Amino acid sequence: MKTKRTFAFMTQAAIIAALYAALTLVLAPIGFGPFQCRVSEALTILAAFTPAAIPGLSLGCLISNAIGLVMGLNPTGAIDMIFGTAATLLAAICSYLLRNIRWFSVPVLSTLPPVIFNILIIGAELSYVLHIPYWLAAFVEVGIGEFIACCVIGIPLSFAIVKFGLEKFLQKLLS
Repeated sequence: MKTKRTFAFMTQAAIIAALYAALTLVLAPIGFGPFQCRVSEALTILAAFTPAAIPGLSLGCLISNAIGLVMGLNPTGAIDMIFGTAATLLAAICSYLLRNIRWFSVPVLSTLPPVIFNILIIGAELSYVLHIPYWLAAFVEVGIGEFIACCVIGIPLSFAIVKFGLEKFLQKLLS
């Protein structure tokens, strides 16, 4: 039984990583660069529904940043592979920890950690690499796009997950 749960966990994490990377790379023109709205960050809400999203989102972010680096899309380069992935990992962990604070059965507060960690960490990255003021990098170039991805797209996504019973389906897979 433990093997089945481990396999289900790893499968969920791999699917989430693939979705994150695919969305990021398909929408690369708006997911990388000085002003960014990485739509794949909407998937960070999945951490509130399954712990498998924590490694899945982190791995997806690492893959995206590595491919973005190789393709010349990622202006922060290898720094983003480390700190961008760390921001996603921290955000996913905190989103998971906030999963039980709900409004209409939806973990709306779980959308905030990705916004906060990306403002702090990616804002510092862009400020350092692009030699621009921190407040500009953090709030204008990262914060607006992150809010759009996580809150404007992520909250309706979480409502859909709850409404269509996908939350129970994900939990059942891991039990």
